[in-house]
Amino acid sequence: MATTKSASPKGLSELFHDTLKDIYFAEKKILATLPKMAKAANSPDLKAAFEKHRGETEEHVARLEEVFEVIDKKPQAKTCAAIVGITDEGAEIMEEYKGTPALDAGLLAVAQAVEHYEISRYGTMKTWATELGLDEAASLLELTLGEEKATDEALTALAESTVNAAAEAA
Repeated sequence: MATTKSASPKGLSELFHDTLKDIYFAEKKILATLPKMAKAANSPDLKAAFEKHRGETEEHVARLEEVFEVIDKKPQAKTCAAIVGITDEGAEIMEEYKGTPALDAGLLAVAQAVEHYEISRYGTMKTWATELGLDEAASLLELTLGEEKATDEALTALAESTVNAAAEAA
């Protein structure tokens, strides 16, 4: 009977590192997608929101690189299927609703799906960093988590104040 070499069990630190690679990929993908969404948006307020978030996302990428430093790992991305799916959905909406009043509502919904994903990831990673005694990483992740929540709230306000009404009025 052949013996199989068993791999050592992976722990929370490996999971933290894998998830860090995942959100690093996600932030870089979002960084590439936001200009397309800003260009496609009809509402000047929505365009401005996407442009503002692009600047914040650049900071998020830099903070993630700091977290990689904290854990003494090289910044590396791992394909995040969730963000690929959400951004593909955004591309589909841009194509199918181009030139329609509903386009902005669709773009906003996709942007909020991204924010909700990021809020979930950053919240989890902050908790894990704390559990692992990575206080500096936890602080960096907490800072980004707060910004993602603020962006989500701003998008909700924009949806409720103008974007959804404009789509419905058409």
